[in-house]
Amino acid sequence: MSAPDRPQWVVREDASVQVLIALYVRQVLGIRSPDELPVLRGAPTPEVVRDELEQATLERQWRAFWAMTVEPQAHPSDVPLDLVDGFDTFIAIPTQGYDELRTALLPLGDQALAFAREANAAYSAVATSGAGASYRAYASAIAQHERQIGRRAHSFELNVQILPLTQRGVWWIGSLTIAVTDGLRGDVAAFDAAVGPIIADIA
Repeated sequence: MSAPDRPQWVVREDASVQVLIALYVRQVLGIRSPDELPVLRGAPTPEVVRDELEQATLERQWRAFWAMTVEPQAHPSDVPLDLVDGFDTFIAIPTQGYDELRTALLPLGDQALAFAREANAAYSAVATSGAGASYRAYASAIAQHERQIGRRAHSFELNVQILPLTQRGVWWIGSLTIAVTDGLRGDVAAFDAAVGPIIADIA
C-alpha cells in the first residue's frame, strides 16, 4: 500500500544474531525469565548453582539487557553502552549496574557467537530460497483479517524473530515483537493459523 490515505503495515522478519546470543547466554547461565519462552534447540543447558541473591541480580540485569536487545529504541540506556569482549560488535551493555552480567558473559563469547551465527545463517538460507514468501504469508493473514472485520487493517509495525526453539509456537517478546519457532514458520498452514490472532490483535 502506497497511497498516503491508506493504512500502512510493516513486518520485519529476522533471526537476529543479537537476540540469538541473548537467548543462548540466558540458557547457559540458567536464567529462567521470560518463563513462558522455551529454550533453544541445540544449545547447552548446564546445571547452574548460585545463591538466591546472585540469581535475582543476574535475572534482573539480563531482563533489562533482553529488553534493550529486542527493542533497543523502546528501551534506551540511561548511561553509555560498552561492547562485551568476545562478542564482536553484537553485544553492548550499560557501563553501570551490569557488572555481574558482564562477568558472567565474558567466558561465553566464542560459543554464543558461533551458535548465533550458525542459526542466523540457517534462517537466511531458507529466507533467501523462498524470496517473496515472507511477504505473502503476512499479506494473506492481513487480507483474511480484513475480510472478517469488513474494513482495512489499521496501520501497524511488527517485528518477527524466527528462532530455533524447542517448542512450536508464537510468543510476544516485546511490545512490537514476536518470537516464532523456525519449524512453525516453515509450516504454511500452521503459521497462517498462528499469526492470524496476532494480526487481529494489532490491526
